[in-house]
Amino acid sequence: MTTVTPPRRPSTVIVGRDGFPQLLRAEWTKLRTVRRWGLTLLGAVLVTVLISLFSASSSRLDLAGGGSTAPTGPGGQPIRDDFTFVHRTLPADGSITARVTGPTGVRPDRAPEWAKAGVLVKENTESGSDYAALMITPGHGVRFQSDFTRDVAGGAASAGKPHWLRLTRAGATVTAYASADGRGWHEIGTSRIDRSTGAVTVGLFVASPNAQSMKRAFGNVSISDNPSRSSARFDEVTVKGAVSGTDWQRTDVGQDGGRQGDGGQGSGQQNSGQQGELVRSGGTFTVSGSGDIAPGTPMQPDLVATSLNGSQLGLVLIAALGVLFITAEYRRGMIRTTFVASPRRGRVLVAKAVVVGAVAFAAGLVASLASYLLSMPVLRDNGHKPPLFPEFALTDGLVLRAVLGTAALLALIAVLALGLGALLRSTAAAITTVIVVIVLPLILVSVLPLGLSQWLQRLTPVAGFAIQETTPRYDQVSSLCLPEDGCYPQGALAGFATLAAYAVVVLGIAVWRIRKRDA
Repeated sequence: MTTVTPPRRPSTVIVGRDGFPQLLRAEWTKLRTVRRWGLTLLGAVLVTVLISLFSASSSRLDLAGGGSTAPTGPGGQPIRDDFTFVHRTLPADGSITARVTGPTGVRPDRAPEWAKAGVLVKENTESGSDYAALMITPGHGVRFQSDFTRDVAGGAASAGKPHWLRLTRAGATVTAYASADGRGWHEIGTSRIDRSTGAVTVGLFVASPNAQSMKRAFGNVSISDNPSRSSARFDEVTVKGAVSGTDWQRTDVGQDGGRQGDGGQGSGQQNSGQQGELVRSGGTFTVSGSGDIAPGTPMQPDLVATSLNGSQLGLVLIAALGVLFITAEYRRGMIRTTFVASPRRGRVLVAKAVVVGAVAFAAGLVASLASYLLSMPVLRDNGHKPPLFPEFALTDGLVLRAVLGTAALLALIAVLALGLGALLRSTAAAITTVIVVIVLPLILVSVLPLGLSQWLQRLTPVAGFAIQETTPRYDQVSSLCLPEDGCYPQGALAGFATLAAYAVVVLGIAVWRIRKRDA
C-alpha cells in the first residue's frame, strides 16, 4: 500500500519564517549580496564628500577690508548695538517711567516694522554691554528685549497713540511694565543684567534698522539695504533713584565711539550727532535716531550647510538604491517568489523600507561626518572665521543636528524612493520622479523669484534640507537671505517633518496598493 503525502499549502511553508525579524534578515541578505548595490552606496558617500569639498573650496571670502569689527553678544554671535540713547546714571535700585508716542518714520516716511522707541537700562554706554529694553515698535506692538536675542511680546500698541512704559531695577533684576493709560500696569517680564551692584545707565532710546528688500527675476538678484531714521516723543518722564544734580546726556552708542551732547535745555534747543538728535522742550523729549539693538544678521552662507552641500547630489544615488531595491524584483519576476514565501505583502514592503532606510542612514552618517570634518578647515582657510562667522565644533547641538539630520534625510529619501518604486514598478519612472520632486526644486530655488522659491522650500520634499541650517533666525530682526544660501522659511524640524510626511504617505499608499495588485 502506497501512502500519498498531500502537498503542503503555501501558508505551511512560511510557518516560523514570516515573522518581522525573519523578513528583516531576508531583505538585508538580498541587499548585501548584490554587489552593485554596495557600489551604489559607496558612490553616494564619495559623491557627497567630494562635492562638499568642492563647494567649500569654491566659497572664498574677501577680507581685504579687514573683516567685521562688530561687537559680539554673550554667545559669541554678531550683534547690532548702535542707537541714540538719552540717559542718566542710576547708582543703585530705581526705575524709569515714560509716556512714549511713536516711533514714526523720518527717512523714509514710514518707519520700519522693527523700529524701536522706549526705555532702557544698560550696563554702560559701550557698544555690546548688557541691557534690558522695553519699547514700542510700529509693526509688533510693545516688546521687552534683552541679551540681544531675547524677545517677549508685551501686547498691542496703537500707532500714533501714547503708551506708558516702565523698567524697575532691583539688583541684577530688571522688570518691565506697560500701561495703556498710565494707571493700570501689567508686568511683561523680567531679565538680568551683568551688573548686580554699582551704577548703570537708564534712559530713553530710539533705534531704526535698515530698510531692506530683496527681489530676484530671471536669476538676477537686486538688494536694497538703506539706512532709515525714526523719531519718537517722550513725556511724563520720571527716574527714581537717579544721581541728583545731573542732567540728561545724549550718546550715539556705537557711532564713532559714542558721540555725546548735553540735555538741550530750553525751548527748541537742538543737538545733533552723527546719527542721533535730541530736541527738548520742558519735560518733553523728541529723539531721532538710526541703527539697531538686536542680533546681527549678516547676509552670509551657513557654513555647516555649505560643508554638507554634497548631499544634494549624493541623494540621487541613495534614491536609485531605494528604487532598485523593489523594482529589480519586479523586473526579474522574483517578487512572486518573495510573496509566496511571505504572503503578507505590506509587511514585506515595510521590512524593505526599514532595511534600505537603515543602510542609507549609515552611509549618510559616514558621508556627512567626513564632509563636515574635511570641508570645515577648507572654509576657515578661505576666510570664514570669527568674528564674522561663529566658531563651530562637532559636539555643538546645532552641528550634531545638521550632521545626524543629513543622514536621516538620506534615509527618508531612500524610503520615499522605495515607495515610488513599488507604486510605479519601473526603475526609470521612479528615479525620474525622484529627480522631479527633489533635485529639480533644489535647482529652481536658486533662479525662481523669491516667493516661488520659498514656496518650493516649504511645500516640496526639499523642505527636509532645512535640518542642515545652523544660522539662528530671529523673529525680531528683518534679514535678507537667499534660499540657495541655506535659508528656509520654516524651522529645521518643521522642514524635516515635511519630508518625513512625504515618505510615510508614499510608503503607506504603496503598502495599500501592493495588497490590491497582482505581483
